[in-house]
Amino acid sequence: MKFAIAIAVTALLPATSSAETFRCGKWIIDQDITLPELLHKCGTPAARASRVEDVRAPNGYTGGNVKVGETVIETWTYDLGAGKSPMVVTIVDGQVKKIERQAR
Repeated sequence: MKFAIAIAVTALLPATSSAETFRCGKWIIDQDITLPELLHKCGTPAARASRVEDVRAPNGYTGGNVKVGETVIETWTYDLGAGKSPMVVTIVDGQVKKIERQAR
């Protein structure tokens, strides 16, 4: 029981990692941007990938997990030019969730 409470409390704490940003022309892009704004300011990404994952929740009757829905996860990659690491934007269900530099 204590373990379940510790997990619940940890899930409620805000993330302490710093969010990445990148520049598209004259704009600074961060994870608070909407998809229409991202497309307007940065244009079409160099690469796109999409996948659908199941959303699962505990089943109180069996102790296992049950599928309660699906989520769409997209990754858009923006090539920032020679000598710069590409930026990868992770979009979950239509909202920007993470921006990070792609490892070379």
